Amino acid sequence: MNIIKLENSNNKIFDKVLEWNYNWWGIRNNNSYEEVKCNLEHSVCKDRLPQTFVALIDETPVGMYQLAMSDDLDSRPDIYPWLINVYVDEKFRGQNICKELMKTVPENAKKANLKELYLYTKHIGLYEKFGWKFIEEVKTFKNDSPIERLYKLEI
Repeated sequence: MNIIKLENSNNKIFDKVLEWNYNWWGIRNNNSYEEVKCNLEHSVCKDRLPQTFVALIDETPVGMYQLAMSDDLDSRPDIYPWLINVYVDEKFRGQNICKELMKTVPENAKKANLKELYLYTKHIGLYEKFGWKFIEEVKTFKNDSPIERLYKLEI
């Protein structure tokens, strides 16, 4: 497995990541395909945030995450930067893809000159395995998950 920083929107890897993002959060949040594409095109920065990282097996994208200055947790505008959009393709789940992705987060955050990262999730016990510390439960004011868990990783 190889984990790369996606720095170009003109390739099949970008197209697959776009498909994941649209099907995963675009539709759920009533975002158009064009809106999700625009967001992702501006999330493939080389030297600043946001940055997108993709796990590849034999050049096939199997998972991703992003480092970003904001997430959609409107109730906590006071904290940043964020680890967002951690995703593993359904066909590749259960094969330690998430584990391999998470191993690269501290190094990639350090390269981006970050001292800490935050994330929020409904998962319990997953991110703790990778050094993340639970901070508190947070209100998201979303119908599907009104309360989620906030985590912090010291870099």
